[in-house]
Amino acid sequence: MNRVLKLALVCGLAVTAASCQSVRQRLPFGMGGAPAPEAVATDGQRVSVLEFEQALAPSAALSGRDFFLPGPTAVTSWAQPGGNAENAIEHVIAAPNFSVAWKRSIGEGSSRTQQVMSPVVAADGRVYVMDGEAGVTAVSSSTGDVIWKANVRGEGRDRGGFGGGLALGGGKLFVSSGYRSMTALDPATGAVLWRTQTDAPVHTAPTFAAGRVFAVDVDDQIIAFDANTGQSDWSYRGIIEPARVMRAASVAVTGDAVITPFASGELIALRATNGQPLWSATLSRASRTSALSEIRDIAGRPVISRGFAYAISHSGVMSAIDVRSGQAKWQLPVGGVNAPLPVGDVIYVVTKSAQLVLVNRDTGQVYWTRDLNEGRVRQEGGYFGLFDRTVRPVWSGPILASNRLVLVNSDGQAVAYDPKTGAIQSTIDLGGAAYIAPSAYDGALYVVTDRGELVCIR
Repeated sequence: MNRVLKLALVCGLAVTAASCQSVRQRLPFGMGGAPAPEAVATDGQRVSVLEFEQALAPSAALSGRDFFLPGPTAVTSWAQPGGNAENAIEHVIAAPNFSVAWKRSIGEGSSRTQQVMSPVVAADGRVYVMDGEAGVTAVSSSTGDVIWKANVRGEGRDRGGFGGGLALGGGKLFVSSGYRSMTALDPATGAVLWRTQTDAPVHTAPTFAAGRVFAVDVDDQIIAFDANTGQSDWSYRGIIEPARVMRAASVAVTGDAVITPFASGELIALRATNGQPLWSATLSRASRTSALSEIRDIAGRPVISRGFAYAISHSGVMSAIDVRSGQAKWQLPVGGVNAPLPVGDVIYVVTKSAQLVLVNRDTGQVYWTRDLNEGRVRQEGGYFGLFDRTVRPVWSGPILASNRLVLVNSDGQAVAYDPKTGAIQSTIDLGGAAYIAPSAYDGALYVVTDRGELVCIR
């Protein structure tokens, strides 16, 4: 299967033969091949329902209007998958020269049976990264030299337990794993401090807050572990969903609220102390024209900023939700698998159709959209022009670093855009496809590629 979107149908979607061509044309980023020739209406003009569903029209009221972006600040710790427990880091000082400083192999890359999915975390002069086979590596942030290596796969475990992620907190490095475990390591040495087995694989990255570690397993169950002992304090099970997007999403925590994304499209706020539900919202919508709308997963991290939770589902709903009441302030009919990026007056989001969209934080109105794949779509794999497939790069991010909006893609590039206009500023080669958004630490950006390399951009 095309690595595009890293889409894993854990249980396949059944589609009738009569609708195969429609489904092929709507698979994201060209997974279904080139579209069929366009029909010509005999009278009047036909409007594509598919294009209408995905269209985001810029607001006339925002045309030509400027917006506020805060200045960059230094990052002394990127302890969580999203930077902090709220997954809200606005503008960082990082990579002012925007050039590759060094690359280091960190272990196994992605393959048919394993996936590199974990975001990078960093603190105290060390950068921590996880490979496709549950191998954890600590490297020096200044030189890239390997400090230690560890593996949380466990004795006697066969290969194939991919997924999981990393989080720092309370003097420990927490590692969730597709090998049905949560492990705490000594960040200085890699020694195992405790390990707790789980009933199901954990593909999401963990989040540490207030003495607990939170992670969601593949059965849509969130588990709160005691950070000191590894014992389960409580758990809550959402609606089990057989189809999901393979990304290491993580929960967001603010105060006593744990904002939890589920593969069912549910976004549920739980009390951090005991797991009692506070409110729930559904970020999904059905489409008669796209079977992929049945994949409701909230695959990007929810972000908590200024009292609101911002989240986007694969099936096509982006929402701003009041953290206290659970009431939606606004919604947009747009789907994606990346975390939104609230910065200043606006929110940046990348849709699953590779559109970079700038949204007004207060109203949900659109300033502008940019096609990230303009000029990048190509045909590959055919013979004499036959049986080829359309390839559209997959994008991850963004992060706002030193007045650049930086994204990475499956073509092995890191691309910087003007945060005000969306115009391309510069591009650098990463040496391998990247499906994980960059992390920032100590003046640099860190990207882990699909082939198992850590890239430092300064």
